[in-house]
Amino acid sequence: MTAIAKNENTVLKVLLAILLPPLAVYMDKGVGTQFLLNIVLTLVGFWIIGIIHALLIVL
Repeated sequence: MTAIAKNENTVLKVLLAILLPPLAVYMDKGVGTQFLLNIVLTLVGFWIIGIIHALLIVL
């Protein structure tokens, strides 16, 4: 993967982490513990905690 494609992929994941946190985690890690944890955090934490968790995973 070239540096430009990797940067574009990271930008996409950061935007998704803000708009749809579970989708960003799914794209980065797949279905697993982090994905399920992010769904719970997004639903329980009124979206903000899910965004923070997704950004930590993606970056």
